Amino acid sequence: MTRPTVRLRPKAEARALRHGFPWVYADELVTDRRTQALAPGTLAVLEDAERRALGLVTVNVSSKIIARMLDRDPEAVIDEGWFAERLTRALALRERLFDQPFYRLVHAEADGLPGVVIDRFGEAAVIQPNAAWAETHLSELEAALVRVTGVTTVVKNGTGRARGLEGLAEETVVLRGGLSAPVPVPMNGATYMADLTGGQKTGLFYDQRPNHAFAARLGRGGSVLDVFTHVGGFALAALAGGAERALAVDASGPALALAEAGAKLAGLGDRFETRQADAFQALEALGAEGARFDLVICDPPAFAPAKPALEAGLRAYERLARLAAPLVAPGGYLVLCSCSHAADLSAFRNASARGIGRGGRRGQLIHTGFAGPDHPILPQLAESGYLKSLFFRLDG
Repeated sequence: MTRPTVRLRPKAEARALRHGFPWVYADELVTDRRTQALAPGTLAVLEDAERRALGLVTVNVSSKIIARMLDRDPEAVIDEGWFAERLTRALALRERLFDQPFYRLVHAEADGLPGVVIDRFGEAAVIQPNAAWAETHLSELEAALVRVTGVTTVVKNGTGRARGLEGLAEETVVLRGGLSAPVPVPMNGATYMADLTGGQKTGLFYDQRPNHAFAARLGRGGSVLDVFTHVGGFALAALAGGAERALAVDASGPALALAEAGAKLAGLGDRFETRQADAFQALEALGAEGARFDLVICDPPAFAPAKPALEAGLRAYERLARLAAPLVAPGGYLVLCSCSHAADLSAFRNASARGIGRGGRRGQLIHTGFAGPDHPILPQLAESGYLKSLFFRLDG
């Protein structure tokens, strides 16, 4: 087949691409009139400055990531069979890791599908096509997903910041099958209710699964405060693990309603309380009340999703730690989380430690948690390892 070609600028680093880096930035590609005319999501052969083929890429000239590597074979055919091969490999890992079909099935570049996220919820799956090429090939991806996994319901969740950066419109639609209610998801002994069409992202955050489990051990027999709880997050896992009581805080009423439904379904409702409020205001109010908890968790949305927001984001993480630390009982535990791509582990850890100190507390960092193994990291792409969870034991 005849495909357009795009070429790296002479000073662009082709070696990184040959060694597995999956992106080409806008200032690294020759953007002549012919390249500028390519429709978003066009497949093209990428060449280095000496016109040697590097592989098959998808091009979006309106994005800062102007090209994404799809296949090292420049003649690869991107059809249902190609998607099925990638999905089969992804599924094999998840089936080895989990006994039940509730997990992240595809973690974008790390699973060989740039800009694509797929979360599985039993017989249903949610696709996030966050890059233009995935939107263009959505029908082949959906067909391959059904063929490989056997799911009967497929939802397209076309929302979020990433789609805006690609110039894509927001849209959530059921592509196949149907949903009449939120889906119950068993995880760490708790039950979470996932709204696949109206909830945040795909309806549930699987990435914190191992950190929920670690926190649950720390909360046994004690009281728990879970701030930014979403649909129950750390709180329900802690209750399932033996915590005496838990207070869950979130700004979203619908999310808290799902959390309460999950608690009731798992028989934890009598020990579970919710409070709808802005997180910072709730922490200040609890401090004024003199409240203390054996385990406090703060798992906010990304305060620093990109480099321009880094300084403000780090200040927000510091403030969060400052307000949360005084609420921890002597000898208790504080868990601080960040899903910000722009804030690396060192910067987040330093901001958290400053906040704890400003909150009048000292403590030990006893554990650093990351996303679960269904969120693999592409070693060449630091952005694929976005989640950081810091576990502190605070002194009296």
